[in-house]
Amino acid sequence: MRVLITGAGGFVGKNLVVRLQELEAFEPIAFGRGDDVDGLREQVRRVDAIVHLAGVNRPADEAMFSAANAELTCLLCEMIRAEGREVPFLFASSIQAECDNPYGRSKRAGERHVTALADEGNPTIIYRLPNIFGKWCRPNYNSVVATFCHNIATGLPIRIDDPDAEVRLVYIDDVVSEFVTALRETAKGLEWRSIEPEYATTVGTIAERIRAFARSRETLVSEPVGVGFDRALYATFISYLPTDSFAYGLPKHADPRGVFVEVLKTRDTGQFSYFTAGPGVTRGGHYHHTKTEKFLVLRGNARFRFRNIQTDEHVELHASGDCPMIVETIPGWSHDITNVGTEEMVVMLWANEIFDRERPDTVASRVA
Repeated sequence: MRVLITGAGGFVGKNLVVRLQELEAFEPIAFGRGDDVDGLREQVRRVDAIVHLAGVNRPADEAMFSAANAELTCLLCEMIRAEGREVPFLFASSIQAECDNPYGRSKRAGERHVTALADEGNPTIIYRLPNIFGKWCRPNYNSVVATFCHNIATGLPIRIDDPDAEVRLVYIDDVVSEFVTALRETAKGLEWRSIEPEYATTVGTIAERIRAFARSRETLVSEPVGVGFDRALYATFISYLPTDSFAYGLPKHADPRGVFVEVLKTRDTGQFSYFTAGPGVTRGGHYHHTKTEKFLVLRGNARFRFRNIQTDEHVELHASGDCPMIVETIPGWSHDITNVGTEEMVVMLWANEIFDRERPDTVASRVA
């Protein structure tokens, strides 16, 4: 399917073009700002569907609202009629169409042109889009998320006039996925569709979450960014990191036994670390009452020893980087780990809680 995308150089357009290029079933045809409108008719003649994203929302001259939002939409509808065939048409309107302002009125005018085309049987879908956030959105323009992400990522101040101001948001990947789905299942006439999920939040909450993402690089305490709004917002935040911030250092604790480095901490699912040990070096020699740990030898050969502090029962295990295996520590069992190989040993460690110096739950106790 050859898909004409107007506004292809904009925030949504860039993301949609990339997604369609990834899919064998689609070939995106780009029309962007600066392209010749006279050539638009030939592009319409060559395509199987149109996603109309082009428009303006903050022009220097209010007259541009009508020209870019209403008149271009009207022109596209006329070109489709002239083709004498059905050309599925997806129109990106805005929730501002519900408002009585120049931008909202221009979007409503565009909706009327699209509705008239649909009344003639052309497959047509209208989206009244709320604020969209995600990678490649222009900061310091009309997106609070893009502005906050860019400024906080680069160490610039942000301005909040009303932290309780409500914001309706949808994520760019969800927008693009909906457009791809719609292109595959258009039907005759008009359909109004929306983007799901939609997130309702406040300006203050957005700022607080993004600041927490930035702090996590210093505290090593990761925010819960695996699902939902926080997942999308975190991906957006790191997409604004300058190239010299793609990496950040970690504190390293060294002693004659080797090094110990904390990598990542979570508030409720523990922390990740790694340590090294030279040949013949033993680490550990303690037990825990409640804390649990998982060890994974990444390089070298290790001997794990356990002793039940009540029964004096002993257990010995061997692990190596050649055969991945998790070794768990058990509450009430003293344990240690010895490098029994000839090279430096590297071991990854997960503990189920962040280390608390005031309550370490670590009691020295020799294993043998």
